[in-house]
Amino acid sequence: MTILIVCLFLALLLPILAKGPVAYAMAKLGGYNNNHPREQQSKLTGFGARALAAHQNAFESVILFAPAIILALATGNIQQEIVVLAVVHVIARLLYNIFYLLDISPLRSIVWVIATFCSFTIVLQCIP
Repeated sequence: MTILIVCLFLALLLPILAKGPVAYAMAKLGGYNNNHPREQQSKLTGFGARALAAHQNAFESVILFAPAIILALATGNIQQEIVVLAVVHVIARLLYNIFYLLDISPLRSIVWVIATFCSFTIVLQCIP
């Protein structure tokens, strides 16, 4: 159970960590505009635009993963297969951000599919 909770914590932390490269790109774009950050983010290109997309997608991923883990915990389905799926999800999401920042779209798409598959498979494992 502890590993599932740690994976959930890491998945919740990923969007916050993914903000770092966005802030860096914004700082290079005339300084971080804390008064109108979304307006400034809309002007990002290249690395900055990819960083912003990775940051936003991290939130989208949490929408699938967090309920899956909560469902597993609530139903007592904490068998090894679910733990492995949770760990694979977190690793895939880390790789997703890296591949997005490095502009390696084929690998980014592959790890996105893997992470999404893991979330849905966890839910399916909880069906009696």
